[in-house]
Amino acid sequence: MPAAVVDAALDAHRRLGALVEGVTDAQVAEPSVLPGWTRGHVLAHLAHVTEAMARQAENEGTKIEPYVGGRPGRDAAIEAAAKNSAAEHRAAIKAAEARLADAWAGVRDWNTPVAYRDGVLLDTAFALWREVEIHTADLDLAPIAWSPAFHDHAVDFLSARVPDGVQLTLVSTVDSRKWTIRSGETSTLQGNPDDLITWLAGREPKNALTGEPPELNPWP
Repeated sequence: MPAAVVDAALDAHRRLGALVEGVTDAQVAEPSVLPGWTRGHVLAHLAHVTEAMARQAENEGTKIEPYVGGRPGRDAAIEAAAKNSAAEHRAAIKAAEARLADAWAGVRDWNTPVAYRDGVLLDTAFALWREVEIHTADLDLAPIAWSPAFHDHAVDFLSARVPDGVQLTLVSTVDSRKWTIRSGETSTLQGNPDDLITWLAGREPKNALTGEPPELNPWP
């Protein structure tokens, strides 16, 4: 399990790096999918969250804050770096990915407790996989296709967004897959699996979904 998740997260990072290879300063300054954030904000966040997860692995056996300065430090670092040039963002992303790969290569026990969400190191690998996959889509630079494995993981993690008393079934219209979340009053939503995950993550799907979606809970 750890090797598969680590490989998936690092592969997502490599695809991110390829995607931003030709991005321009003008594109960096344009809005992202996320309200109030430019692409520069998203890229800065991706670099910093990667460094944060690397810090958890580098300090294996010692619980430290993922971000220097905690959440205020995180927010300040994103704002400070958001207006960097495209070249600076590319360099930051590349350096963070290299740091992460080195840190993860040295992990002795993926079940070591960490400060991040009071979890273990394996949780940080899953978290970074989610962060890179979803925020790469938030850049809105090119169509993004997620793997079936990521669909399954995202549904599992984001199932907490489905409110109590609702049994939601997500049905893929491109294959035979479906996911049933929670129990209660039944609700069904159909569409492309990427669009279903996009909706579950609180973003606007590229293509229409069929059904009556419930009001989602906050991000878990």
